[in-house]
Amino acid sequence: MTLEKTDVVVVGGGQAGIAASEHLTRAGIKHIVLERARTAEHWRTMRWDSLVANGPAWHDRFPNMEFKGQHQDAFVPKEEVADYLVDYAKMFNAPIREGINVRSVKRKDKGAGFVVETSDGVIETSYVISATGAFQRPLVPSIIPEIEGIKQIHSTAYRNPEELPKGNVLVVGAGSSGAQITAELMKTERKIFLSVGAHDRPPRRYRNRDFCWWLGVLNLWDAEANPSSTHTTIAVSGADGGATVDFRKLATQGLTLLGLTETYDSGVITFANNLADNIHAGDKSYLAILDLADAYVDRNGLDLPLDPEAREIGPDPECIARPIRSLNLFNENIKTILWATGFSNDYGWLQLDAFEADNVPSHKRGISTEPGVYFLGLPWQSRRGSSFIWGVWHDAKFIVDHIEKQQGYLAYQGSAECLQL
Repeated sequence: MTLEKTDVVVVGGGQAGIAASEHLTRAGIKHIVLERARTAEHWRTMRWDSLVANGPAWHDRFPNMEFKGQHQDAFVPKEEVADYLVDYAKMFNAPIREGINVRSVKRKDKGAGFVVETSDGVIETSYVISATGAFQRPLVPSIIPEIEGIKQIHSTAYRNPEELPKGNVLVVGAGSSGAQITAELMKTERKIFLSVGAHDRPPRRYRNRDFCWWLGVLNLWDAEANPSSTHTTIAVSGADGGATVDFRKLATQGLTLLGLTETYDSGVITFANNLADNIHAGDKSYLAILDLADAYVDRNGLDLPLDPEAREIGPDPECIARPIRSLNLFNENIKTILWATGFSNDYGWLQLDAFEADNVPSHKRGISTEPGVYFLGLPWQSRRGSSFIWGVWHDAKFIVDHIEKQQGYLAYQGSAECLQL
């Protein structure tokens, strides 16, 4: 294998890797970005066909380039998001190498730095940035075994309703993916069931402002959390121009809501008796944002129109008031179980002492407890917005600033001798 040397190896060519590369380029730090597929690959091949960004174009982007041909309040389709990231990387000639699989990262046997073994050779580097983000390995709970005649897929494998077997669908998980896929499936003739867990349910718009704007002015995007904080499940959508996700309204349109999926036995799934609690907790988070927004408007004397209809929450439909606790898959003609249950970590390649229990990165604002190693793109890495396009850009700057400072100290060639003046 060939041997190459560089200052920094960035693993991952998505939004996190591109953000890191921009700041490294500006700092004049020699680096390589390794991407096992294509740049921004997950936006193209691990998302469903109709997906659009959850935030408007003016917000969900990097600071130094706008989306081409999009209204500032539009929700950009996934392919255009991927194209945007590719174009952004080209803007500063990011040194991205596509189709390179990182097999391992280890400490050098002698001296400082790391050895990165890849499918294209070996690289020695002083620093490693893991920019593989938060969505690495699709997570499917081991609740339901393989069942003949029933297709089970993760949301990353879903593309459109036409590709699913004929029959009804159970969607497990009511975050952004689960809520959006459910709404799309309800446009078909199928009967749809949705298993709802704990979630936040922000307003899409309120008083003529998008919720991304509200979270900004209310300083909620910059709300900090410790490194062990987990991803917050948020039921929000930009589909069809964007509308507040309302599970009650969906239920009146024919959706059957269920509690958290618990057990399976002989064709029957049982659900926790927590559906009403989960729905009401989502309402509470929704109303809390409205309260904060109203207080902000009053305090700052803003001329924003009143929106009393936003506070109208309908009665609990039958499926919430009298929840279904068990479901026979065969009797209900369910032919697809779609798991919108998030992701787990996949750091098998990073063979270093940089993790806590359960393979969770051990870090503070992305700076690992393993010197020379950095993480980027994690949920709540430094703040609520860390795993979003604009948020990861600011986290990347903090990390590259740290690397630049470390290089400055190491470049010092003097001594600590006392000078007699």
